Amino acid sequence: MGRALLLDTETSTRIEISKEYLNFSAGHFTIFSATDRENLHGHNFQVRCSVTAMVGPNGMAFDYVLLKRVLKVLCDDLDEHLLLPQHSPYLRIEQGDGLVIAWFGAERLTFQERDVLLLPIRNVTIEELAELLLARLRARPELTEYDLHEIAVGVSSGSGQWAVSSWSSA
Repeated sequence: MGRALLLDTETSTRIEISKEYLNFSAGHFTIFSATDRENLHGHNFQVRCSVTAMVGPNGMAFDYVLLKRVLKVLCDDLDEHLLLPQHSPYLRIEQGDGLVIAWFGAERLTFQERDVLLLPIRNVTIEELAELLLARLRARPELTEYDLHEIAVGVSSGSGQWAVSSWSSA
């Protein structure tokens, strides 16, 4: 007779979520210095996430359908907007009369307020977007009940080009 395989109940696992629907389309321009920026353009950004947690007695770390739903909401919040950084040292933002005016040096860039999403970041780069999405994910109350040890969020602006921001409880 064969011996029964006993699985370790004190193991951790990493759940990796990378779905086609975890994306957002947005306009932006990267600011390189006080005098140099990209032209306004857009990307179809992709988002992925990995979470490390202990495997529970039921053989699961947590219900990661919830994680996929939260990630989808975070992507939808950014979708179909012009993204502007609120904390850039080189961009001054003014709002009024339904308009957002972004001053870059002497350039006056005017946008309809409904099309703009001001983000609490320094620059609209995949590095900053990954960090922002990680912070927003960690702040979601739906996930606080789980004993998550590590979270990493990746953002891509094109094939083979990812930035990943991570957090660890250790």
